Amino acid sequence: MALLYKADPVRGEHWQRLFAEHAPDIQWRAWPDIGDPREIRYLAAWQAPDDIQTLLPNLQVLFALSAGVDQLNLDRLPATLPVVRLLDPGITQGMCEYASFAVLGLHRDMLRYRQQQAQGNWQAHRLVPAQQRRVGVMGLGLQARQILATLQAFGFALSGWARSEHRIDGVTCFAGAEQLPAFLGQCDIVVCVLPLTEQTRGILDRSLFQHLPKGAALVNMGRGGHLVEADLLQALASGQLSAAVLDVLEQEPAPPDHPFWTHPQILLTPHIAAMTQPDSAFAGLLENIRRHQRGEPMLGCVDRARSY
Repeated sequence: MALLYKADPVRGEHWQRLFAEHAPDIQWRAWPDIGDPREIRYLAAWQAPDDIQTLLPNLQVLFALSAGVDQLNLDRLPATLPVVRLLDPGITQGMCEYASFAVLGLHRDMLRYRQQQAQGNWQAHRLVPAQQRRVGVMGLGLQARQILATLQAFGFALSGWARSEHRIDGVTCFAGAEQLPAFLGQCDIVVCVLPLTEQTRGILDRSLFQHLPKGAALVNMGRGGHLVEADLLQALASGQLSAAVLDVLEQEPAPPDHPFWTHPQILLTPHIAAMTQPDSAFAGLLENIRRHQRGEPMLGCVDRARSY
């Protein structure tokens, strides 16, 4: 029985050492040196190879080495093949750190102070108390809930929006398309951590920005496909939005002439909010393999109908 790894080769060497130490019964294979494909039962990958059913005829589980699975074309995978998300506490920790940095930076007007520094301008601006700063999170899954719990410590007025109803202590929750405008209307800073689906693609557009209070700010930690980039530029130019912190883009890396590189109201980071680390992710992956071997339900199984 073998596991095939298809992702970053440097981290793959770390994964290999962990499997050798803690699960020597599972043979390790690293793409493209797959050996006898009939022996491969598990695939751990960022992206699946083409024609996976023919290439790996005895594959039993695809483990996505990510918290989301939008990078996978689920329609091209065998309908009976379980797809399992990576449940890595390190990813959650990274997302909470990044969200705190982004929200606090926008709350304390750091983009404007960065511009002033470049201009040699020493000028203070009124500080808004955290209790008067309204922060809303789009998406109320595991990552979002942890982000909200982290932000609570700063005293922000917190709200959340998702497709279905949720109840979270200390958070005003909104649900469904009919409540989205009301949610947006009371967000000074809105943070997107939605999964990317056909329903959420392009959701951060001109129409959504118009429902935010004038001068609101955006943090996109979801996927680049959530954002209509031209609409963001227009909203910043008009003053409808004051600033944006973006960790993801539709095209990564951004081309050299992309306007986001030099835009004074945009802080752009290269998809680093959270990165899978073998040390923190290994235990969860191995537990799911053992669950599968015992015939028990695995954790993080993807609902194909919902794409997450």
